[in-house]
Amino acid sequence: MSGFSDNTDCNCNIYNNYKNLFMKKNIFKIATLAVGIMTAFSLTSCDNDDTVEYPSSEKTITFENVVVPKDFVESGSFLGGGGSIIAPGTSASFKFSAGKAQSLMFATMYGASKDWFFASQQPGIKLFDSSGNAITGDVSSQVLLWDNGTKDNTSGQAESKVIAQVPGVTASQLMKLNLAYDDISSEFTLTITNTSGGTANETPFSPGAWAVSNYNGSQLLNSAPFFTPNAMSNPEITDISQMGDITKMITKLTANTEIMTGLSPALVVVYTGDKNPIYELGQLDAGKGLKELSQMGNVTNLQNSLKALPNVKGVYVAGSAPVAPGTKVMTTFQSSPGDKIAYATMFGFSNDWFFSNEQSISANTKGDVTLNTMLFDSGTGISQYPGAGNHQALFGGTPQAESKVIMKVGNTYPIPAVKNILKVTIN
Repeated sequence: MSGFSDNTDCNCNIYNNYKNLFMKKNIFKIATLAVGIMTAFSLTSCDNDDTVEYPSSEKTITFENVVVPKDFVESGSFLGGGGSIIAPGTSASFKFSAGKAQSLMFATMYGASKDWFFASQQPGIKLFDSSGNAITGDVSSQVLLWDNGTKDNTSGQAESKVIAQVPGVTASQLMKLNLAYDDISSEFTLTITNTSGGTANETPFSPGAWAVSNYNGSQLLNSAPFFTPNAMSNPEITDISQMGDITKMITKLTANTEIMTGLSPALVVVYTGDKNPIYELGQLDAGKGLKELSQMGNVTNLQNSLKALPNVKGVYVAGSAPVAPGTKVMTTFQSSPGDKIAYATMFGFSNDWFFSNEQSISANTKGDVTLNTMLFDSGTGISQYPGAGNHQALFGGTPQAESKVIMKVGNTYPIPAVKNILKVTIN
């Protein structure tokens, strides 16, 4: 382009010479060459204006929540001393996370029986009171003793009855349950103590299994984990109640346990230059609205802040409500050649996490850009187990403040790969 813009008179003479020469040979070639020159060099007249103008184009960007929800957010097992039974006078304990809508279910065999087991009512042990405060201390009153209905209690012969409570035995006299709670991590510790020694129902407890059901913002995904009272049993609880064998239950729980999340409405910004205007890795949050997006899914402050930046050409929002698994939101955006785009959406079941593109993306890009996306921690709120933290917006909470630099979310928690949570496409 500089060959036609540095000297105006010379440029005009050169152009006219080309025109006269080829006009004598073939008028159709003149038209072709002229159009080619005009297009390649944006030469519209022989003057000093060398401004290049390209038309803007419209594209659509789509954010899809591709999470496949599973029943449980967290699960595991517990054992007695030496990795075996919990004998009278001994204890076992384990840690788990939960928010105020969630409960804990566990099961362990009443060892001195044909097919009895300890567990609570469904959906599990209540962990928070009606005001949202964690319940701590002695919660033994919530444990019950159940007859699996698969063996005769005297002969041990097979039978086929529904699961029902064992009459005449008070489970809380045989088993003491104590809950401790760490508010910062939203983590409970349950200690199970065998207090059956010296009673008429002295018994060891088998190794046990436990689980916390996933919560989607309105209900538990599994409100009857492990078994259903007054219904026939299943192979998993049968093995626990008859043999103290948790293998089948743990296998089933593991296959049905995974962190899930909703997404917030997604913010999209069209900009110029090399710096992503939404965040800067390794720097503190700039206080322009990323905190509100990453903690509460609120894009308004960040949207307004970005609009005021000189290198920002447009700010768009996809969606107006949380994006549940299996749903998607989209927005159109305007861009010109040379523009870039960036985007952000909250990992909804977190304290302060957000998805955004790690590398810059040309606004001319088309197709699936999910591989450009990473999960980041905004450093503005103390993290808790995703989908099981009582200070998360999912449970109506407010994250406890912290001040750390923006960083990629590590492997502290078993978070699914980005591609198993979010899909981002541009068309």
